[in-house]
Amino acid sequence: MAHGHAMPAPVALPGVSKIVAIGSGKGGVGKTTVAVNLAIALMKLGQRVGLMDADIYGPNVPLMMGSSQQPAVGPGNIIEPNLTHGLKTISVGYISPGDKPLVMRGPMLHQIIRQFLQQVNWGELDYLIVDLPPGTGDVVISLVQTVPLTGAVVVSTPSDVSLEDARKALAMFAQVNVEVLGIVENMSHFTCPHCHHEIDIFSRGGAERTAQQFNVPFLGSIELVPAIREGGDRGLPVALAGPKSPHAAAFYSAAQKLMEQAEAAAARAKDVIEIQ
Repeated sequence: MAHGHAMPAPVALPGVSKIVAIGSGKGGVGKTTVAVNLAIALMKLGQRVGLMDADIYGPNVPLMMGSSQQPAVGPGNIIEPNLTHGLKTISVGYISPGDKPLVMRGPMLHQIIRQFLQQVNWGELDYLIVDLPPGTGDVVISLVQTVPLTGAVVVSTPSDVSLEDARKALAMFAQVNVEVLGIVENMSHFTCPHCHHEIDIFSRGGAERTAQQFNVPFLGSIELVPAIREGGDRGLPVALAGPKSPHAAAFYSAAQKLMEQAEAAAARAKDVIEIQ
């Protein structure tokens, strides 16, 4: 570090109990779909949930949540998150709507991440879910420098290429000392609507094997179902249908497992603070 300046230590957000980042090694694995549906499932399971879209370059949360309103800014430049489907959300897509690509340098990016964490009126939350941009990089570093993360979830498809990238994401979280609370296998298998035969398009089970190999919890497989994509395209994520809905059930079981892992991780973090 130049001139011996230590990085500022991360500071907890008052009122926010657990912060969980959802990441992936590469794009196109349905990470935002998983983040949005997990957030809704957690909310329907009785948790108070916020969703922060940290994908600054390609924010997909507004489309999937079906919301494009500009957030209100109150006194002291405090941003009011949008309330959509009962979920508090913030995204660059709300602030610079439309298809204009954002070109940003590192410091600007860091400022936006800090602002989305510290200057948004999140209120009391059990979970703040952070949808990361694909790949490994700047945003994660900004995140861990700003707030203490409870942990991360890695989303992968079952294909070998995606798994190689998932391993990179696992290595990145290990490098910044963020515990991985689990892996979700998205677009796992496809059930033929006509003969109800399951077809493994991307060779399913790969993410579960990767989880075992790295000794990380496996949170479950999300089937490759047109309804999941359609729900996101219409701004009505499938998890809104509740745990009894066949397409949403896998998100609820993953959310349940995530809660167990996150609560255990939060308890361990608290013990560490008390020991020091």
